[in-house]
Amino acid sequence: MLLLPTFRLENKVAVVTGAGRGIGRALAIGLAESGADVALLSRTEKDLIETARLVEEKGQKALIVPTDVTKREDVHIAIASILNQWGKIDILVNNAGMNIRSKALDVTDEEWQTIMDTNLKSAFMVSQEVGKVMKEKETGGKIINITSVGGHVALRTGVVYASTKAALIQMTKVLAMEWGQYGINVNAIGPWYFKTPLTEKLLSDQNYVNDILAVTPLKRIGELPELVGPVAFLASDAANYITGQTLFVDGGMTIHGF
Repeated sequence: MLLLPTFRLENKVAVVTGAGRGIGRALAIGLAESGADVALLSRTEKDLIETARLVEEKGQKALIVPTDVTKREDVHIAIASILNQWGKIDILVNNAGMNIRSKALDVTDEEWQTIMDTNLKSAFMVSQEVGKVMKEKETGGKIINITSVGGHVALRTGVVYASTKAALIQMTKVLAMEWGQYGINVNAIGPWYFKTPLTEKLLSDQNYVNDILAVTPLKRIGELPELVGPVAFLASDAANYITGQTLFVDGGMTIHGF
């Protein structure tokens, strides 16, 4: 009797939002390396073409689906396109996100709405569309939301971003409660600072980096491949009895505080 469940994702179809670059690209490539075919969603087709090439280098199929995940009609069309191509969806990674680092007194209504739509509304709409598919096809599946340590502890700025990420953590729990009966596992990953195009400017400031390292027990910035393992695990059969959880991939930051 084999006691160790599989960590592999062969014959699985994964969907990754915000897959054009940074964390989304790294996760799409990692899921492909684990054996999944990957549908790539983002607004920028040029970035998706490069991600698709890297997925295919791993020997898996890639489907480019240019999508504005803040728009319901775009999301509906994207999911229909994936089903038309592959007939099912086994894994969803809600990674699309953004931040505007305004002080709380300076946040505009436009900034509030843009961040809310991109980080929270999009994750719910895509989860809702994919959840319907998983329920109706009676296949179950794995949904993984990319949140942040900023949704768990207070940071210096980014009140709107932090609010969306905290809401994602709670949304993960509620969806897990509602959809567990359909065999759908809903979990989240909470990163700290990783080297991405979006953090490149911030991490070029050594004083800023020093402040980050002061509250990070592992005393270094994360590397994108270090996010792949946790996501691939939660997407695999090895995580079949895990739902409603947020796994912080943070070098220990959340045990320290900022």
